[in-house]
Amino acid sequence: MKRHSASVIAGAILTAALFAFGAFAREHKELNGTWSLIPTKSDFAGEPVIQSGTVKIFEREGNITVSRNFVYDGADQTYFYKYITDGPKNATIHAGGDLKSKVKWDHDVLEVTTTEPGGTTEESYTLSSDGTLVVRVLRPGRRPINLFFERE
Repeated sequence: MKRHSASVIAGAILTAALFAFGAFAREHKELNGTWSLIPTKSDFAGEPVIQSGTVKIFEREGNITVSRNFVYDGADQTYFYKYITDGPKNATIHAGGDLKSKVKWDHDVLEVTTTEPGGTTEESYTLSSDGTLVVRVLRPGRRPINLFFERE
């Protein structure tokens, strides 16, 4: 009788673990796609306001691509910013001289860490309960920036 109970419990634990793993994998795929910035909902923390922007996330078979395009309106010019991180989960990408970027999942949060001579920037990408993508940017010596995106 005890042997049967132990195998039932072990089976239940295995089923719960597989369900949890499947839920995490599903959440990772839910971030896939192209997201458009919602400037009016975003908090730029005193930094230059991004007038428009997109984030593209694609995760497949452990390879993660994060592409960001931001347009800043200045007094007399527009700035274009594009940066792509692409590689297997937990890989470190070297782009140019001293720039290193690492992408990894921490449960349902996609984390991008970029290290350059001026310091380390940490970005976290999460899906909020209302379906928007929230990107939190932490840079040395600055207040956190919270950007909100809607799916295109």
